Parts: sequence; C-alpha cells; structure tokens
Amino acid sequence: MVFVTGATGILGRVLVLELLKRGKRVRASKRSASDLKEVKHSYQFYTENPDDFFDKIEWVDVDFDDINSLQEALKGVQEVYHCAAKVSFHPKDEKEMYHTNIKGTENLLFACEGSDVTKFLHVSSVAVLDGFNEKGELDETSDFNPKIDHPAYAISKHLSEMEIWRASAEGLNTIIINPAIIIGSGNWNQSSGELFSTFEKNSFTFSGGSAYVDVRDVAKISVDLMDKGAFGERFILISESKRYAEVGKQIRSRLGLKDAKILSQTMLNVGRLANILFGWLIPQLKIVTKSNIESVTSFTTISNQKIKERLSYQFIPVSESIDFHLNNYINDKKLKN
Repeated sequence: MVFVTGATGILGRVLVLELLKRGKRVRASKRSASDLKEVKHSYQFYTENPDDFFDKIEWVDVDFDDINSLQEALKGVQEVYHCAAKVSFHPKDEKEMYHTNIKGTENLLFACEGSDVTKFLHVSSVAVLDGFNEKGELDETSDFNPKIDHPAYAISKHLSEMEIWRASAEGLNTIIINPAIIIGSGNWNQSSGELFSTFEKNSFTFSGGSAYVDVRDVAKISVDLMDKGAFGERFILISESKRYAEVGKQIRSRLGLKDAKILSQTMLNVGRLANILFGWLIPQLKIVTKSNIESVTSFTTISNQKIKERLSYQFIPVSESIDFHLNNYINDKKLKN
C-alpha cells in the first residue's frame, strides 16, 4: 500500500494517478472540505479512463496535528509520498505555513516510527537552494544559507527538509525532490495552479524569471526514484528556466490579451517603501517585501543534470507544457461559462 499526502493538490492528484497506472494500491489523504469532484474532473486531462482510476483510490481524511489519525492512515502502508504543504508568499500566511510544512512533516515522520513504512519521498522546492557551483548554477550541493534573506516559504521548506534528513539518519529510506514551479491542470485557484489565472488577471509582470517543470514529469520521476531506491539523496526537478515576460507572453497571447508590462525593480522598491509606511492600512502592500522583490527580479540558472543522468530522463519542454495545460484551463473556463 502507498500513502500520498496532499493528494488533491496539483501534484498529489497526478502522482496518485501515476501510481495507479503502475498497478499500485493507493491511500490518499484529503481535508474534510476537499472537492473530490474537481479532482475527478481533472483526471480526464491525463487519462482516457478517469473514472476507472479514480474509483480505485482509498480516500482518508487526515489531521496532521493528530498522531493517532496519522498512525491510522499509515496502517498497512509501506511507501509514503509527502506532497502536502502550504504554499504562500504573503506574510499573513507565515504562521500557518510554518505549522503545516514543518510540524506536519515532523508529525508524519513520527507516525512512521513503528509502522510498516520503509520508503519516504518528500516534496521540497528549489526555493531552498543557495550557493552556486563552478558553472554559476544551483545544483544539489547548493546548501541553504541562513544568512540570506529568504521568503517564509523557503524557510519552512528548508526546516521540513531538516526533519527528513534527521529521519534518514535514524534509518528511514528517504528521498527529497526539489521541483521548480509545477505546471499542471486543475486546482486552478490554489498554489501553482494559479499560474494561468495570475497571468490572465494581471497586466503586469516582473523582470526576473523562474524554473518550471511539468507535473507529469514530477510524478513519473518520483515513482521511478522510489522504485530504484535512490535513498539518502536529493534531486532537482526542472525542465527549463524562463523569464516571466516570456511565459506571460505565451499565456496572454493564447488568451487574446496584450503583453504584460514589466515592473522595474525601482517601481517595486517604491512599493516596498509604501508597504513600510502604509502596509498597516493597505493589506495588499504587505506582499511587497525585500525577499519577494529579490525573488521576482532575479534569474538564476539551475542544473537538472543529476536527474537526467540518473534516469536518462528527458523533460517536457516548458512551451509544450504550457500549451497542454493552458488548453485545459481554457476548456474548463468554457464549461463554467
């Protein structure tokens, strides 16, 4: 039996589907308020037999603050894929993010002790990587630097990783994956699922860029790594790095919208000053922080050589990934109208 946390998220749902395609029995965690109809609907984008696969999932409501709830969910489980996390870059979400990402991971690992779990894959983020190699790239040896100003999300993911390494040192077979921004279908209004709606709603973008990866690649690689027993290691999962303006142009052009204007760093610093002066009065300004400005104005090269060599894997190009999922986004909008 395989247990997947965060199974209604943009990655978790596809990971569950990938496991089912490979003949695995899957138990999937959800919140009591989760919309399973939306998850089931999104399966049509990934398979010709969405109902057949969806009906095989054993769904369980799990409270990550309740060890007994976690231990019950882990009964008969040998493998865990930990996708559940809070993703936000807004200061108001910091407390919840730290609790969900760090304490939730700690509790899940504690519940694994004394269970049948022998394999554990943790979904982290490229946001934890600092320090460049001799080629000027971030890679798996790039350690988190606590002296650098980081968004709370990156800090929460780093501290979550510390829990994984501790469990690894104590004997649990663990793997950490560090995906870039995940491009996927469904869950359009949460986390990385907001990629298309964000570029659609906003007529501005930023001078920097980010790395991207298709959700189908992340799901396949995760299962391959567990099956091959690549334990005690981390793996960066990215396809390519792209400027926000380039990604925005592709999305907005397909939606029949004008190219987004690029906000300069000077303009963003003015917004940061406004946040300092008026953030208490205008909540929207609170997201304009020093670390967030740095994130959206930088463009860093990240290496994916390790995973490509380990699995001889070829990633889906970002433009192809955007086309596929954007088409699903457009079709879903048509259904609602």
